[in-house]
Amino acid sequence: MAKNKLRKTFMEPLGKNNPVFVQILGICSTLAVTNKLQNTLVMTLGVMFTTALSSWTISLLRNHIPSRIRMMVETMVIATFVIIVDIVLKAFYPDMWKQLGPYVGLIITNCIVMGRVEAFALQNKPMLSLVDGLASGLGYAYVLLAIAFVRELLGTGSLWGYRILGSWWTNWSIMIMPPGGFFVLAILIWIIRETIMKEAKHA
Repeated sequence: MAKNKLRKTFMEPLGKNNPVFVQILGICSTLAVTNKLQNTLVMTLGVMFTTALSSWTISLLRNHIPSRIRMMVETMVIATFVIIVDIVLKAFYPDMWKQLGPYVGLIITNCIVMGRVEAFALQNKPMLSLVDGLASGLGYAYVLLAIAFVRELLGTGSLWGYRILGSWWTNWSIMIMPPGGFFVLAILIWIIRETIMKEAKHA
């Protein structure tokens, strides 16, 4: 029973309860970092780390947090893990840290992180909350990585700094601009809802 609950908790954010294409949360990131695959990977790893450990920490403390200061405590916990991500990036990957600029700090305001803390971690045990946070971050990550793949490939003809498309390719400049993030996200949501999710609903 416990294993089934863990499995369900892990699988839901990856599919029928995905935070991006079902709940439409965290989409500001599609504009901020998804024009480069490398930046997107780093950002999504930071979100996964923050979401998983914030949910786990709040679950541990849930019976000791006064309701009147609940939101403040949650914000402080989330901010602590975001600062850790920021410090690690600045210390070991300074070039990446400069490229991402203020976007790492904005993980604090990501609706997915606070949403899982509020909706799940406050009502469930630490291990289950850790799994939920990790799965929510993973569900967020693969959607953004897919968007980044399309945007960087069509916008620059390259992936991860390596030229993929030949000289015959004309770069679609709009793909590396903010509107490109909206276009690719909208198309991805449409495809998933009209195919995968519709098939799952009728199964």
